[in-house]
Amino acid sequence: MTVVNNLKNIFEELPEGVKLIAISKTNTPDQIMQVYNAGHLVFGESKAQELIPKYEALPKDIRWHMVGHLQSNKVKYIAPFIELIHSIDSQKLLKVVNKEAGKNARTIQCLLQIDIAEEESKYGLKFEEACEMLESESFRSMENVEICGLMGMATFTENTDQVKSEFRQLRQYFDTIREKYFAGKPSFKEISMGMSGDYGLAVEEGSTMVRIGSAIFGERDN
Repeated sequence: MTVVNNLKNIFEELPEGVKLIAISKTNTPDQIMQVYNAGHLVFGESKAQELIPKYEALPKDIRWHMVGHLQSNKVKYIAPFIELIHSIDSQKLLKVVNKEAGKNARTIQCLLQIDIAEEESKYGLKFEEACEMLESESFRSMENVEICGLMGMATFTENTDQVKSEFRQLRQYFDTIREKYFAGKPSFKEISMGMSGDYGLAVEEGSTMVRIGSAIFGERDN
């Protein structure tokens, strides 16, 4: 019952209105079902090739989120069912999502991943690149994607001041983009930031979605 207890403890900590995405990567369908049977339906995966067999094997009312770097050639496999893509990190990728969503007669909700960390390994758009994309004719012609907010990952460091500063920066970017490009559009409302090690700091800085894996399922082997 450890997984269920972990889930319960996290829900007790999270303020009302903050959504929990249970990150199930590397966990088995049986482990995922423990969380599902406890009443939680929203799960996140970081690789399409791991997500697809889980989607096929598990209950169809699970709401799947893609949280990791998404290759354009994998979009077609998840487009029929994905609820939210957190990791739109290029205009090219968004174009492909729009195209594949159209083929499936769907509108796919997306977050723009913004690079806020001081690490080379992190993906994401620079703030200026995100603005340039939102101002483009190409973006305005996309009818099968809906931008619902921003996602970001803080630097992996024990310096909590730095982490909070990076989360605060993402919140400022969100406020600016919402005012400039999404005024009067209530669907632009999500700030996906915070993982198992830093979600408390993220919530303090305005996160509306936290992506938590190991704090629910236990430490992963890799």
